[in-house]
Amino acid sequence: MNSPTKKVPNAFLGPLDDSGRIPAHQQTRVSAFLMSAHGALARQLAALLPVSLQNSMQVEMHAQCCRQIEFLSMLSRATAWVPDPMLPMLFWQWEAAWWPRPVDCVADWTQARMIDLAAFNHALHAVIRPAALLPETVDAMDPFVQAMRHIEFESGRLMQAQIIFLKSPQFHHVRDEVAAAVERRHDQMREHLSSMLLGLEVETSGRHLIPTAYHLSVKAAMEAAAAAASATAAVTETRETTNQS
Repeated sequence: MNSPTKKVPNAFLGPLDDSGRIPAHQQTRVSAFLMSAHGALARQLAALLPVSLQNSMQVEMHAQCCRQIEFLSMLSRATAWVPDPMLPMLFWQWEAAWWPRPVDCVADWTQARMIDLAAFNHALHAVIRPAALLPETVDAMDPFVQAMRHIEFESGRLMQAQIIFLKSPQFHHVRDEVAAAVERRHDQMREHLSSMLLGLEVETSGRHLIPTAYHLSVKAAMEAAAAAASATAAVTETRETTNQS
């Protein structure tokens, strides 16, 4: 008796339907996931924005909030929606994951919220690469395809703003704790992204696990600090030896 053949996950979304589009059930699940994450980010940004903008950081937050709303509007209109009985359960799992988790490395509550928000913002735009899920043969003019590519294109600039904030001098004394907060959000985002894609029989083979610019820059800064400390210790030891002589 022949054993049932085990299905091998696809490396990309698809296979394409008869009209050459990403299957509607895959469009629905992917867009629902993205709208959950970007919607949560938009709400958290809006909650921290004052009525009157007072500084450049708040101006950037306002711009990012508006960008998230743009993504939500675009996804809602570019997706071929179909009923998905799994979405109610999945949606609440995703929403619970995106809930704010202020860090405890700083005393100021607003700053603690801002660090977590920036970590979540960075994870959302660094881990999720919508265009990388698209097969090469897909129609470039398809609305869903264009929406995926537009979101990934815009994510680069949005991510850079979070790197600048997370590396600002005010957090130098808690650099390790900030890096840990970013890592937690990245792990969380990878977990839910991978789970969602496996539900669509898509396995990305680690394409979303590449170290991000923030993590590489933090690693480089830590190595530079360690080298400087080692050099300082060596100079001090040399001077003490010379003085003793």
